[in-house]
Amino acid sequence: MDIKIRQISIYDLDAVAKIEKICFPEAEAATRESLDQRIKTFPHNFFVAEEDKKIIGLINGCITNESSIYDELYEDSSLHVPDGDYQTIFGLDVLPDYRNHGIAAQLMNYMIKISKASGRKGVILTCKKKLIHYYSKFGYVNKGISKSVHGGVTWYDMILKF
Repeated sequence: MDIKIRQISIYDLDAVAKIEKICFPEAEAATRESLDQRIKTFPHNFFVAEEDKKIIGLINGCITNESSIYDELYEDSSLHVPDGDYQTIFGLDVLPDYRNHGIAAQLMNYMIKISKASGRKGVILTCKKKLIHYYSKFGYVNKGISKSVHGGVTWYDMILKF
């Protein structure tokens, strides 16, 4: 697969909103309105993966000085700290037909590279227990159960320090 990763554009909103709905249960998925705010507030931290100009995946997250994600970050884009210490990962989505081809890994590695180049201290995310092993492959360390109750799910705090 010839995948291109590029920065999001506001013109991508409909496509990424659709992908988000496909990839996450309703209680966990970012709303169209939330994605719109993310695109407008931190476009330099929001990337899409394309194949033949079709968006097939995305990765996004704000910048914070905290070393763990807290629920307010998901909905309040004003909490974005452009020169902060940690890149968050709010969503890493790949359409089902394109999974198991390394696209999620390409997106993650791209975000890690951008974060290092921007002088961040690291990258943080929350994940379900079944994904701890996956993120560990990138060097993330499990910090235990998160305070986040986003979507009514048990999340685990993961951190990748540079």
